[in-house]
This record gives sequence, structure tokens and C-alpha cells, in this order.
Amino acid sequence: MLIQEEMVLMRIFVGENDRYRKRPLYEALVELFCDQGVAGATVIKGAMGYGSQSKVHSDRFLRLSSDLPVVIEVVDYQDRIDAVLPLIEDMFQGGLITLEKARVINFHKES
Repeated sequence: MLIQEEMVLMRIFVGENDRYRKRPLYEALVELFCDQGVAGATVIKGAMGYGSQSKVHSDRFLRLSSDLPVVIEVVDYQDRIDAVLPLIEDMFQGGLITLEKARVINFHKES
């Protein structure tokens, strides 16, 4: 069975070295989303990128000096995204969040 819905895709852009209470920020965020019942979250580590400081980070250089980009993607209904946004605000020292409408297609096999 094919189910289509309108949801929101939230992308959170941070650095691999960003921390929240001595833990990687991306881990703390995913745990928060799970605890809050958000439909799903995925962490994607980038091979190269730069942010507002225009400093390029890459896995091609010495690993100890890199702070690779990390993107956390979250998909859920607008009201659920709106509910978690205030909770994550204090976790950030810097970063970027984007929100966009998403047409979500779920595939469910009937038994």
C-alpha cells in the first residue's frame, strides 16, 4: 500500500566537533528527537564543506585537524517540528537549520 502525506523536512547543519554536554551534538539531537517521538532522524557525515566562516573542512587533509560537516535530517508533521525547535535552540553554539515542505511517500506491504 502506498501512502502519501505532506510533512516537513528539517535539516540541521553542524560540525562533527560540535558538542552538547561533552557529547557530540548530533548524538544528543537524535536522542532528543527519539525521546520526543519524532517520526525519524538520520545523521549524514560530509566529506567536505564550509560554513559562515568560509573555512573549508575536508577528509582529505590530516584527520586531527578536520571538523567535518554533519547534517541531521528529520521528517515529521509541522506541529511536531514546531514542538522540538524550542528544545534544540539552547543546544547550539552555531549552525544552521532549514525547513521545507516534503511530500512523503510511505510504502507498506500488506500481510
